[in-house]
Amino acid sequence: MNRQLLLVALSAFAWACSNKSDPAADKANFTRIYDNNKFEASYFPIEITQTPDGGYLILGGRRLDNSNFSGVYLMKVDELGAFVSEKEVDSNNIDPIGPILTANGKYYFFCMSSVALQSQLIEMDANGEITQTINVGGTYPAAAAADNGSFLLLSYDNVNKQSVISLVSPSGSVSGSKGFSIGQGDAVEAPIINHFIRNGRQFPFQVGKALSGQYFFNGFFNYTFSLVFTDLTSAAPLGVVQGQQAEGGLSQVLPLTGTTYATARFSFGDNYFIPTAALNSSGISSSVDLGGNSFPELTANAPVKILVTTINAREIILYGSNTHSKQIALYGYNKTSGEFLGRTYIGLSNPFEIAGMTTTADGGLAVCGTTYVAGRFRRICLFKFSREELGKVFK
Repeated sequence: MNRQLLLVALSAFAWACSNKSDPAADKANFTRIYDNNKFEASYFPIEITQTPDGGYLILGGRRLDNSNFSGVYLMKVDELGAFVSEKEVDSNNIDPIGPILTANGKYYFFCMSSVALQSQLIEMDANGEITQTINVGGTYPAAAAADNGSFLLLSYDNVNKQSVISLVSPSGSVSGSKGFSIGQGDAVEAPIINHFIRNGRQFPFQVGKALSGQYFFNGFFNYTFSLVFTDLTSAAPLGVVQGQQAEGGLSQVLPLTGTTYATARFSFGDNYFIPTAALNSSGISSSVDLGGNSFPELTANAPVKILVTTINAREIILYGSNTHSKQIALYGYNKTSGEFLGRTYIGLSNPFEIAGMTTTADGGLAVCGTTYVAGRFRRICLFKFSREELGKVFK
């Protein structure tokens, strides 16, 4: 495939151009849009990770002509963001989910088989070359996370109408699993199926492990999109932070200390950030009661990414999301106090939407997203910011 790499200066993190190339500066700050001459194709990123060679591995999806589900797309770029390779994975594997997981020097992600709709664990190397495909069982994978050498998987069981959280080894064996009813009736299931075929709202499904050792998932339980805590053995949840049916809930949670989490929530289209929220993991509570800082500039029910990094010798909580003006917005908060430190925007002339972000080995930040070339061709974009540039914004 004839691959083109477009270099554009679109970020609020502007840097000076010079006739002489500075290799260190080129790696520290860059903006890339990955285009090709396959105009009917549509690609979108799901997650990004940096590899030991300094480059980046991007997990994405692609439009399939013969399926309602998305196909799997993998791309490798070097430390300068230059295109290295791509792989349109066989359409027998569909509906990939992030993040890109690591174990034993290998990289992994979950997807689904196109016929049986069962969860598949894909093993690959740092160049995105697939080395093994493992059938895990269970249907409709929704979210995944790392757990001390193993993986957590949230999936939807469309036969028993349950949200299922499972503990999966890199070999694909399931050592623990627990299902929770979403409730009865087609109306409850409809938004879930629409999520998977990307024919409706994309819900912020998530799974993880609290610092207490409890597991949690952000998904549907008892007719409502909720944050559910479990030990994978008790019949009932240990705690539930209820949403508002399909119209409200938590957009993202990140454990900080004890029962304190960096969170975001959505409520009938509105978006709120709560950088230091105390979540009740042993009872019933409501996401509405968490309050939070309202951000009217964000799109309705905006996707939110959260990570903790070190900027200017302080631990900072970084939020990433999408604005009405088609930009990616980054917001910084002091991890200890929750104090707001600043914001910046990525994008100017092209529309941009966030997919993932990751800290980099040099103390910087990489943000991966979707853009539209000529206003119609959906493509992958990548922004790399140095530690120094971040420090100028989040002081």
